[in-house]
Amino acid sequence: MDLPRSFTIREGDLRILNPYSPEKLATLGQVIRLRPGMSMLDLACGKGEMLCTWARDHGIRGTGVDISTAFLEAARARAAALGVADRVGFVHADAATFVADEPVDLATCIGATWIGGGVTGTLDVLDRSLRPGGMLLVGEPYWRLDPPDQETVEACYARSKDEFQSLPDLVRLFGDRGWDLVEMVLANQDSWDRYAAAHWLNLRTWLDDNPEDELAAELRRELTDDPARYVRYVREYLGWGVFALIKR
Repeated sequence: MDLPRSFTIREGDLRILNPYSPEKLATLGQVIRLRPGMSMLDLACGKGEMLCTWARDHGIRGTGVDISTAFLEAARARAAALGVADRVGFVHADAATFVADEPVDLATCIGATWIGGGVTGTLDVLDRSLRPGGMLLVGEPYWRLDPPDQETVEACYARSKDEFQSLPDLVRLFGDRGWDLVEMVLANQDSWDRYAAAHWLNLRTWLDDNPEDELAAELRRELTDDPARYVRYVREYLGWGVFALIKR
């Protein structure tokens, strides 16, 4: 059980594996009012940057879960570098079925709602590990503009227009599922740019170093096509944010 190697190549040495800047990640930790000793479960945690920096900055403790062995290795190294390895741990497991040993104060899934088959299912997955009155964080794309055709939809990583919501519809969905939206921190086009463009440099650097690799042709096509697709479609049509929810 692991992610395809192309994921680790594309992400390279990035620490935040979504369209967030370090400043936005720090803002999120501040506005949800983290306190020392709070417990956190981060499903599909990637390289663990959120858990590690919040443990350092706010004194929380917690567990990150991911299927990528490479990402988890980076997460453990980051925890050691920040001096928080005694407060955070990382587990190689399927986030879709993982349940915390004890209910947590904060359960999160940032940019990986595929673990529950979409937003609704992921709320249920997270809720299994949440204490009564605890908080969920969900990171999810949304339509900034209504996509005019299927070409735009597919260029924005969706199979159908219904795979993502508009921001008002996403907020309404949370309420319909019985959750109060109590905070949100949204990415902007600049933070999208930083994330997308970092992939291009990672791909080019890897291709220069590995021209004969079996993945070279596939990743060469991606690097050729992705910048134009991103500026034409993703940058204009797709938003992204993290939403803090407490059950009614």
